[in-house]
Amino acid sequence: MALILSIETGTDICSVALANDGELMALRESDEGRDHAKKVALFVDELLRETGVQPADLDAIAVGKGPGSYTGLRIGVSFAKGMCYALNIPLIAVGSLDALSEVAREDFDAGILDIDDEEWANGYLCPMVDARRMEVYAQIFGNECNPLSEVVAEVVTEDSFKQWRDKGKLIIFGNGAEKCTEVLSDAICVGVSPSARGIVRLAEESFKAEKFEDLAYFEPFYLKEFLVIPSKKKLL
Repeated sequence: MALILSIETGTDICSVALANDGELMALRESDEGRDHAKKVALFVDELLRETGVQPADLDAIAVGKGPGSYTGLRIGVSFAKGMCYALNIPLIAVGSLDALSEVAREDFDAGILDIDDEEWANGYLCPMVDARRMEVYAQIFGNECNPLSEVVAEVVTEDSFKQWRDKGKLIIFGNGAEKCTEVLSDAICVGVSPSARGIVRLAEESFKAEKFEDLAYFEPFYLKEFLVIPSKKKLL
């Protein structure tokens, strides 16, 4: 059995989950802006107090590694690494799109997605994280959350993901999906948001397989380089 704290901060949502042996014990999350630096520590403290778990009881920390917001990912990964160093426990990294697909599967199994069984069975999951304008970070998964493509930074057009749309229904979700509905008019858009609960099962699998990250060298998966654009304002 493993007590694992999971953290997801790659979008506007700050989410922290505590799980025991792959079963969710408690969850805290907020979509009230990008104040993740303050909220992540507060949420961790609340979860530990609520469940009576001591920091020393934790077996590992799992974190959504991206792609996503540069600042959000830095906050989550830095916090997770700091806890791992302090507690001398391993760090587990989970792809944020993998985790988002897990949330979609859980919501479908719970009957809370606006999609029927046939559409789900014949569909392809396409989690999307907003990358501004008409660009998204995306990946294709089967309906059992098995990855079928690599992660891409896609500027969405009418031809995007055509090979999958020709085979079955494209099921899009995440904070980058809604803006794509007019362009991808044949896709099914469902309301699924990033959450640390999507990390839980995948983190447990990684723990059992001893698939841990090197604390000294691990960095978030940004997919694209972070660019600093010089101000056009003239200095007086």
